[in-house]
Amino acid sequence: MDAQRTKDHPLVSLQKPESIPKRLIGLGVVAIVLFGGLSTRMWFLQAVGSRDVEEVIGKVRTRTVKLLPERGRIFDSAGRVMADNKRTLVATIDRDVVRKPAERLAMAQRLSGPLGVPIETLLVRMQDKRYGPFESIPLREDISETTAVFLMERVEDYPGVFVREEWRRNYPFGALGGHVLGYLGAILQGNLAFYKSIGYDPNERVGQYGVEEHYETVLRGTPGFVRYEVDAVGNVLRLIERVEPIAGNDLQLSIDLMVQQFAEQALEMQLLVRRRVEAGQVRLPDGTLDPQYPEINYYKAPAGSVVVLNHNSGRVIAMASYPRFDVRWFGGGLPKDKFSQLFPQTDDPDLSILVNRSISGRYNVGSSFKPLVAYAALNTGQLPNGASYRFDDRGIYKLESIPDDRCQQGVKCVFRNSICRATGAPCQYGKVGVEAALAVSSDTFFYKIGEQILTERGYAPILENQVRDLGLGSPTNIDLPYEYAGTIPSKELKQRLANIGAISKESGRAYYVGDQVLFAIGQGLLSVTPIQMAVAYGAIANGGRIYEPRLGVALLAPGTRDSRPGFVDFGSTTVVKRLVSIKPSRRVNMTTEIREPIVKGMARVVTGPGVKFDYYHKATGENIFAGYDHAKLPIAGKTGTAQGFGNLPWNDSSAFGAFSLDSSRPYTVYAYLEKAGYGSQAAAPVVKCLFTALAGNYRYDEVVPADPLDKASFEVAPPVSLRNPLCLVGGPSDTRE
Repeated sequence: MDAQRTKDHPLVSLQKPESIPKRLIGLGVVAIVLFGGLSTRMWFLQAVGSRDVEEVIGKVRTRTVKLLPERGRIFDSAGRVMADNKRTLVATIDRDVVRKPAERLAMAQRLSGPLGVPIETLLVRMQDKRYGPFESIPLREDISETTAVFLMERVEDYPGVFVREEWRRNYPFGALGGHVLGYLGAILQGNLAFYKSIGYDPNERVGQYGVEEHYETVLRGTPGFVRYEVDAVGNVLRLIERVEPIAGNDLQLSIDLMVQQFAEQALEMQLLVRRRVEAGQVRLPDGTLDPQYPEINYYKAPAGSVVVLNHNSGRVIAMASYPRFDVRWFGGGLPKDKFSQLFPQTDDPDLSILVNRSISGRYNVGSSFKPLVAYAALNTGQLPNGASYRFDDRGIYKLESIPDDRCQQGVKCVFRNSICRATGAPCQYGKVGVEAALAVSSDTFFYKIGEQILTERGYAPILENQVRDLGLGSPTNIDLPYEYAGTIPSKELKQRLANIGAISKESGRAYYVGDQVLFAIGQGLLSVTPIQMAVAYGAIANGGRIYEPRLGVALLAPGTRDSRPGFVDFGSTTVVKRLVSIKPSRRVNMTTEIREPIVKGMARVVTGPGVKFDYYHKATGENIFAGYDHAKLPIAGKTGTAQGFGNLPWNDSSAFGAFSLDSSRPYTVYAYLEKAGYGSQAAAPVVKCLFTALAGNYRYDEVVPADPLDKASFEVAPPVSLRNPLCLVGGPSDTRE
């Protein structure tokens, strides 16, 4: 019985000799696993992670100060320095020194006086999340040499503070060429990851607009660095290594600042003139004034652009956009509220300042589009007998493809010419061909082309494809950011616009003949940019060659030497890369049979004659160019008036394009003035002034550096005007063109 109790007692049972080896085995396995894991981790740290550990330790023991290179300078075609550099000193601090709140406050209190920065501002800068744990934080830019010496001689009082050398951009001419040149600005938050991935510091200033942005990476250069050994509190113990930065490439532009200045003067002055001109009145069908509109209205003329292009190379000689802005406002140092007052955010396109309308303007171009339609008709054989074809223009065109019963059910079937002042009715020109139709801008002639090139070709996009060949509907690939591609009327475009609510779902169901006839006179869903029109006109001028427009002529080796104040000597440097191709990007079919009637018609726009039917109708540009010296520089051009919102006369925009007929001076000029009235009265005078100057009949003003920027002013750019505005003067046309 005792034996049985002993066997069944739990304490006796746990101490059986045979159970002890199993516990030891379990403990042994656990120990082996733990020891193996520890050994593996030690091996990883020593063999695999040693480099990472050494890198961290090295960063703790050393401080690397990046040496930013001098940015490449920018010159105009004559060697004028458009963008220069000024050496500047920046006070920075290591993040390690100010990690704790007490450390930040103490350092901010000590630095506030020497740097002239409020304590609160320094505290915010010391906590800037854009900078990594081993990056220096900039506290104050453009400190004086005296302040720099003061800080560096007192390293024991200002541990972790370094002064590094940087370069600040200087724009001698202020607002002149601002939309082309661009400016430098802080890296935007959305772009920070990209710039850091290619080696930029978060506090670097980068090109934010114009050629400064497009050529950012070649203008910037290659940074260098200085590496110091430091102690635990950031004091410098010794210099370890210094690698000098490599300056960025200089950039030569095709812009001629004398022509650029003249273009800006002519554009701004003409817009000012048009604001003082009465626009037409709005009348009801019975001829009485519409009471909902004032009897006297003036053109708003808020904005515009003009492009001067060398059509034998694609070089942009001038590119003006209004409103202008002084790029020096972006140099920093402005209070936020002041900057927002100068450049307010707005949804009103009339008030947009930071828009280069030459490449980003989205415009109907009215009848200035007709030379391209004439090309399409002649190139596709749409006109019977080509240039010999005649159409009897009686002022009204009725669509031939729409049955009368549908016309009576509300479908618009009748389209009219512009109103002639002499009769108060649609102009009638009689029998006209391509030449005469361009000279007097017969709408009905082009309505017929628009309808029949669609309906007689199985509704294929013939006109669409022809104008696309001339460069519309896609970017020109100019070397500037933010270029608008434009839109060409099509079924797909209408559907897309309907899907986004820009037009009604009902309108987007199909592409109608009515859409096509508006397309044929540069209206409707068509939208193009002035640079696209300049390229297309240039292709007519040069016989069918399409060049990609270029502002950059050449990248130059760093350090181009000055020849005299404000100018450089191009002979003192080496061309690293030529940016303008001598070959066109493509060619379009432009035979003599196609080109000649178009050019002759456009020449008649400028010189006359017009046509005589019920009476003599002058060519649309005949009056404004009456005083122009055709013998000095013959030109051919085309007017255009784009009807604006509500078909109200003060919303009409003005277009005019022209090109030289002298092959030794291959200029194409295209101007667009928003809400400024008829093409012959607003845009044409600007183009006339430019060709007058290009012909040598106008003495350009000297290009001089701008006055110092007045930071108390609220003008984004000082006003400019022509010294002699007589080139803008001309008589009225007898049509809306």
